Amino acid sequence: MAKGGGLGVRGWLLVGLITVVILAATGVWNPFPTMWDWVDRSEPISEPDLVWQQRVGGTPKSVTIAGDAVIVEQRTRVEARSLATGTQLWERKADWAAVAGSDREPVVAVGRLLVKGYELLDPTTGVVRRRDDQAVAVWTYRNALLDVRCAQPTDCTLTAWDPRGTRPLWKAFLPGVHSGLLADNPDLLGTRRLTAPRIHREVAGPEPVPPLLGFPVDGRVHVVDTATGRVLQNVQPGREERLAVIGGRLLRITATSRDGTCYFAISARDPATGQEVWRRTGVNLRTADYAGCVQREDPQGARNVLIGVAPDGREAVIDGYDGRLLHVGAEGEKVIAVDDRYTLVRSADKRSIVGRELSVDRVAWSRAAGGKSGGALTPYAALIAEEKPSRLIAVDPRTGRELVVLRTSANALAVGPHGMIIGEGREIGYVRWGAGAAVPPPADEGGVPRPAPDSTYQVPSDQGSCGPKRELCYSEDGG
Repeated sequence: MAKGGGLGVRGWLLVGLITVVILAATGVWNPFPTMWDWVDRSEPISEPDLVWQQRVGGTPKSVTIAGDAVIVEQRTRVEARSLATGTQLWERKADWAAVAGSDREPVVAVGRLLVKGYELLDPTTGVVRRRDDQAVAVWTYRNALLDVRCAQPTDCTLTAWDPRGTRPLWKAFLPGVHSGLLADNPDLLGTRRLTAPRIHREVAGPEPVPPLLGFPVDGRVHVVDTATGRVLQNVQPGREERLAVIGGRLLRITATSRDGTCYFAISARDPATGQEVWRRTGVNLRTADYAGCVQREDPQGARNVLIGVAPDGREAVIDGYDGRLLHVGAEGEKVIAVDDRYTLVRSADKRSIVGRELSVDRVAWSRAAGGKSGGALTPYAALIAEEKPSRLIAVDPRTGRELVVLRTSANALAVGPHGMIIGEGREIGYVRWGAGAAVPPPADEGGVPRPAPDSTYQVPSDQGSCGPKRELCYSEDGG
């Protein structure tokens, strides 16, 4: 009996596959991208689910919300995505990226390592707004952008710009800068922020430019007034000293080894006159490593405030401008986050986190939390990262009202006025605050802060909601 002439199952499958390949090659119909998207579909990284979740080209080094865009810095490139949908807006090669400007008018500075210069891009379109081909370092702030270029190793010029401006605001001479790779935001002599697991150290985005900046050059510290560009001081630290520029003051921190321990003293000076304006002894700012009391670290704190440890072991938050104690903790309490307005404190029994308002040193709110919970403060929300169960929580820093609670092992990468970006590996996603209403943003900082006529930084008596230094309300008119 003759065998049938049919193709059989395998034959028809082969014909079907050949047909699909021909249709895909000729552009008539291509099912492969859709099939691959289905195979490569990512699991949600949070519960409840996010507004959007996308896989980016590489593991993010940093993520920043810039107006209506999300800037994702990776190892060799930077990409922008829509804050509303997560779709990619543009991408380009770059070794570093940093955002400057306010929420309404941000820009993105990008550059290459070992290559002078940088470009300022529009966050939404990627269009170049300004190009520089000489700068070796850039510092980005909410209300200013600074760069430095060097004609010779000992002949450098520091220039201040409005983030979207095309003409310099001022220029200052510096006899050199750090050696090595500089790129974006090299360390200056200020405060060292507290960090927390699963919360990115740059989650708050760019800060307002401080009234004074301390540039370390060849073992000396050059103090620059950021309103005028004047170099107010050129100081050599003593053998047992570490210098820091915080809250409009030059702090000389002394750690002396004696009797088997370290003795600390803080002297704050007006950099315009060199006169001492406040002093505290016995407060450990955690600058020394106790190997001969050598100070290798900046003091802990943020913006214009410092965190110190009193001789009795209690932690305190100190105003860098006038030395006031803005907060003194109880025995066993631990400061886990601080800025000029609030502080987050873990209770001595490690069962709760307390939010305190610094201007009046009172408890604003309290909530239960585990002993390993970390926290961070941003202009729009206080973040709490919890373990067992693993959660990210955002609350209103003034009241403790919950903005969102996520069951997730992802990291908090960036916070904006309406929500935050979280990420795990190459996956990032956006979550809106649960109530749908934005936290009121800080007042726009405008231009570079202008000092009082005598070039010293003075504190207005009415602090209001502007922070102890009125840093959120400081504007071009000095008010």
